[in-house]
Amino acid sequence: MTEEDGRQVCGWLYPEPYDRYRWPAWEQMVRQRKEFADPDIRKAQYLAVRDERGELAGYVQLFALDRAIRLGLGLRPDLCDRGYGKEVTLLAVREAAKRRPWAEIDLEVETWNRRAIRVYEKAGFRAQDEYERQAGHGAVRVLCMVWQGEPENSGVHVE
Repeated sequence: MTEEDGRQVCGWLYPEPYDRYRWPAWEQMVRQRKEFADPDIRKAQYLAVRDERGELAGYVQLFALDRAIRLGLGLRPDLCDRGYGKEVTLLAVREAAKRRPWAEIDLEVETWNRRAIRVYEKAGFRAQDEYERQAGHGAVRVLCMVWQGEPENSGVHVE
């Protein structure tokens, strides 16, 4: 993921109720050295997802925990609800498995987000725990979902 990719992601506008997932302005992220605005975090954890034309279609975060790798995923708003979610999720799974083959692969998803939960289930994730945690937009109830499947091939790639 490049700095320019990060700037683009900060400009993505999601419709309600998904607008809670919008990132702060790029300049604010840089000032706070937050997530992909910090060059070291961006290099260690974030990958750009590009379509067949090389355009930014989404991003993947691979966050190493003690015995697991936690996925974070984002898809460009105009690509949501068009069937790309499973493909991008499996792409993230393959990259995580390549980097840490011994680690469990999991992700967190807010319990109200049925659309994302369906995508993750189609990709082979199963809910293992439910709890409350603090997010950028307040306290949220989340499912921790653990991957149970096998990686598949897809037509998108990460950089």
